Amino acid sequence: MNGETRLLIAPPRAGRVDQYLAAALPRLSRSRIQALIKAGEVTVEGTPVKSSFLLSGGEEIIIALPPAEEAQVQAREIALPILYEDRDLIVIDKPSGMVVHPAAGHKDDTLVNALLHHCRDLSGINGVLRPGIVHRLDKDTSGVLVAAKNDRAHLGLTEQWKGHNIKRVYQALLCGSLRESRGTVDAPLARSSKNRLKMAVEPERGRRAVTHYHVMRRFGAYTLVELKLETGRTHQIRVHMSYLGHPVAGDPLYGPKKCALPLSRQFLHAAVLGFKHPASGDWLEFASPLPRDLREVLEGLERDKNKD
Repeated sequence: MNGETRLLIAPPRAGRVDQYLAAALPRLSRSRIQALIKAGEVTVEGTPVKSSFLLSGGEEIIIALPPAEEAQVQAREIALPILYEDRDLIVIDKPSGMVVHPAAGHKDDTLVNALLHHCRDLSGINGVLRPGIVHRLDKDTSGVLVAAKNDRAHLGLTEQWKGHNIKRVYQALLCGSLRESRGTVDAPLARSSKNRLKMAVEPERGRRAVTHYHVMRRFGAYTLVELKLETGRTHQIRVHMSYLGHPVAGDPLYGPKKCALPLSRQFLHAAVLGFKHPASGDWLEFASPLPRDLREVLEGLERDKNKD
C-alpha cells in the first residue's frame, strides 16, 4: 500500500507493539513488521518506537508502508471467469486445474499470473506488488475465490477470515454411505509426520479445525454432501472426510487409489462464498453451480440408482 494504515488500539489492549501488529495485521509477515519498525515507519502518538515498546491501550498507531517492489511473477493474459469486480476486490469462479500460486511445474499459468495482468491496483502489503490472495483453493478444486486489489481490502478480508466471519459452503461427493444425515467434525490438523505432502488429524500439535456437513443425496456407494467451514485449514475438508472414513471421491491423496467413477479430480466444489465488503460493509454472497464434469458424474449415479 502506498500511504498509511491508521489503527486505533481499543482499551484494555496492552503489550509490545510488534506483537500487537503481528496479531492485528496477519498479512504482514513478522520480519516485515520488524523492518518497518526499525526504519521508523511505525509511530505511536506521532513518535517512532522500538519493537519492545509497551502499549497501554488507546494509543493511535500509524504505519507508513513505502511503495512496494515489482513482483517477480510475470503477468499473463489468461481468461478469468469473473463473478464480480470493483475497485477493491475481484471474485473469480476458479476452474478445476488452475493453480492459485506459482509453484514447480506452474510458473506462468496460475491465477496470480492472470490477476497481475488483469488488475492494475494490487496489494503490496508485504513489500511486493501482488494480487491480494486471501484464501486458496486446491488446483483441482473448483469454485468461488476472492482476491483483494488493494491493501485496505486485503486487510479487511483477512480480518474476517481470522474472525471466522466468512460464509463458505462446499459440495462434495463422498465414498460410502454416511450413517448420520448431518454432523460436525472437530479435529485439529497439522502437517503429517509420515508424509509431508499430506495433512493429518493431530490432536497434540494440530490447529483446531471444524467442518459441518449434511447429506444432500444418497447414491448407495456414494453420498453427496454440503459442507460449511468454520475454520479454513489446508486440505481441511479432504482430511476431515477421510478421517470419518468417507473420503472425497476421486481424491488422489486422501482417498482410495482407484475410483470407479469417471473422475479426473476430486469431487469438491466451492459453491458459495459470502463476506462483508471491506469498504462498504455490505454483505456480498456469490454462488457457483457445479461444473459440467461433476454434474455428469451425478447424472450417471442417478441413472444407475433408477435402474435398481
